[in-house]
Amino acid sequence: MRVPDAMLRLLGSAILATTSAFLSTLSKGQPLGLSALGQTIVPAFDTWATTHVTKSLPLSYLNDSVVGVDASYYLDAVGKEPLVSALGGFPFALESNIVRELKDLQSIGLRLHFVFNGLDYGIDDDPFGPSLAVAENSALAFGIYENRETAAQAAQVFRSSGAPNSAALSEFLKKVLYKHGVSFTVAPYSALAQLAYFEKHPEGFIDAIYGPAELFLYGVDKIITKFKLAHQPHDAPDKGIAKKAPQLAPEVPEFLWIDRRSCLEALGRISLANFEDALLLAGSKILSPFPPTNRAGKTYPFRDIASLLAVTVGGAVTLCNQNSDDEEVQRLEYLDRYKRAMAGIRHHVVITSEGDIETLDKDSAPDDLHDCVGQRLPEELNMYLSRGMIRPRVLSWLASGIILILAPYDGGDSKVYQDLVRHQLEPLRRQTLSLLADSLNRYYQRKEITTRYWFDPSSPSSVNIKDLLPSPKDSINSWNVKENALSDRRQTLVDKQTPDLPLGSLSFAVRSLQDADFAAATITPPKKGQKHQLLQSRGEICANAVWRFLQLRGYVDRQHQLTAWGKALDSVLSIAGSQPQQEKAALLAVELMRLGLLNADTMFFAYSGAPGRSNDIDKRNCMLVSRVASLGRLIHQPRGYSGPLSRHLLAYHSMVSAVQASMRDMLEMCLVTMFLEGGVDREREDWMEIALMLPLFEEDSCALGVVMLHYLDELFVREDPTSDATREEMTSKGQGWVIHSDFKASQQLAFGLWDAVYQGVKVAHESGEDIKEIQMWHEVDQWLAQRR
Repeated sequence: MRVPDAMLRLLGSAILATTSAFLSTLSKGQPLGLSALGQTIVPAFDTWATTHVTKSLPLSYLNDSVVGVDASYYLDAVGKEPLVSALGGFPFALESNIVRELKDLQSIGLRLHFVFNGLDYGIDDDPFGPSLAVAENSALAFGIYENRETAAQAAQVFRSSGAPNSAALSEFLKKVLYKHGVSFTVAPYSALAQLAYFEKHPEGFIDAIYGPAELFLYGVDKIITKFKLAHQPHDAPDKGIAKKAPQLAPEVPEFLWIDRRSCLEALGRISLANFEDALLLAGSKILSPFPPTNRAGKTYPFRDIASLLAVTVGGAVTLCNQNSDDEEVQRLEYLDRYKRAMAGIRHHVVITSEGDIETLDKDSAPDDLHDCVGQRLPEELNMYLSRGMIRPRVLSWLASGIILILAPYDGGDSKVYQDLVRHQLEPLRRQTLSLLADSLNRYYQRKEITTRYWFDPSSPSSVNIKDLLPSPKDSINSWNVKENALSDRRQTLVDKQTPDLPLGSLSFAVRSLQDADFAAATITPPKKGQKHQLLQSRGEICANAVWRFLQLRGYVDRQHQLTAWGKALDSVLSIAGSQPQQEKAALLAVELMRLGLLNADTMFFAYSGAPGRSNDIDKRNCMLVSRVASLGRLIHQPRGYSGPLSRHLLAYHSMVSAVQASMRDMLEMCLVTMFLEGGVDREREDWMEIALMLPLFEEDSCALGVVMLHYLDELFVREDPTSDATREEMTSKGQGWVIHSDFKASQQLAFGLWDAVYQGVKVAHESGEDIKEIQMWHEVDQWLAQRR
């Protein structure tokens, strides 16, 4: 299946002529994912280039041009909030910073086309190292924060932790770009290879590229490395912790750029081959640094590496052979990796202007190219990926045969978190993979999948997809309800309390099945063939995908009737509300109940930030309320967060985040199998709208839980913590704790979420589910009633 040509119709004429060859990157073996830092840079080269070859021009030079943007590099460069790694979720100010920058660039006539990385590719020598480094830096920052004398320094340590990673923010950026009419493409593998293809295309899809120095390896001649605009992002806290000294904005907006010819001249007119070898051996995400030039973490200056290659006949191959007795060169099989990287450079995979998935210079490609790039998925799947309808995570698992479970921001040191990702979520991952593989060819149905864990890398778990088949695909294929039935049922549900009930919402999916007759009528076996029998509208597609997901998760049975847990979810949703963030909190609350994780247990003994005042009962109650609140969203201005922190609640958020990611993965595979099985009209352009219509798109931080913990903890120091005067005083002071939030509205949101979840607990218990701590829930509800 071909991608519609409209995807690549970018306006503008070429103003930066290039004739360089198209290249890409890779190492051997399994696909290489971006590090947790999300950086795709050559540090040694960047240090050298900044002072030797970087040039600047007014942004007006790019008037009426189309610039291709590497999304990962852009997310690395856009202002980062220092406390995101302390809270999880998305930065509060990120969207406003992106929109402001987009408007500034568009105001001078610049048009942008973003390109995102697709499936992982190559191999990573240390896949867990970056996420562990982030966790270690976060732990250090929390230690500084908890010392009153050094708390003001914590922000910079949090900022330097490198979180959040660009891959985690990619979906958020896609949403922002879509909302503001900025086009984007998701590459089959490398965004840099795709950008180079766009620039070199005879139709001139883009005029220039904004991205990292690695683009030189792809045959790009000129690279924009930075936009210097006349504003500063609102990413720093305003008080309580130190701010990074602001950089002065230029009077005239400008951009920084480097070109290949200047680099070759500045390095003594070395050859292009030596320059490319130097970029590779200096180390990046393409290939780790050449060991003899990188001892004890200290890398040779880039000029020295280039000079070494210039006087070595045979370049990198000769250097590898001359150092073949080096232990690290041997361990890494460095020469073999270098050769595979170069093979990947010449034969990368891109999506063409006709919508085909093509290997570059395929006539001379080696037979084992899949070891360099990764296994090739059906073009239909790549099309859905390229348009943003599905995320690359599950596709990467299946193509590579590797699932890497990385350390979360808090470090993931607790047994409860490790049990969650190793034992409780593993069946969900396997079910999700089997659902996808069952709709593909036999090769993928016999694929061996290995899961590796950062906390126990020597003890992976493995399973063959064939042992997971048949998948539950056939059992959920009876959801093919058409628009007319959906609209009629929706009309009967809409009332003054629920004026808006979108067809793809969880609220509609669950509430509609309260009527047993309608539920029975939704048993609709697939009718393939004629176009009018296919699901066509977004509402049809999303509603049926959500129902299939709910059946897989046990909220609906095979007769399409609500189960006990389905009734519990219905009760939570009825109070929480039908907005996307409310539905997300409701579903996650019920999932955590089922996993035995929505409780007041002391899960994270080594972490600070748990309730610390009053007696054990008060601490228990405060903990449970704050954990429930952490599922919601703090109402906050688009500015950097400034307020209290809790490593304890960050650790709890890590569990919430892991559960949410697993749920979204399964939901997306329910959706994509409907397309792969031919039950949906594929002639459409609303791919991103479908992705946004489905639940669980965005991840929130734990900030609301932290704020509620702080509020309840502060009540304990008052003589009468339940009096009206005390509660009003603490609510008033709360606005000062988190100055850019609407504290009172956020507080009411948290109380409402508690009511919804408590109602769900009661309904689940009354429906026969084993809620072991039901009495504790009753006691906490009575306790909270006196403090709200």
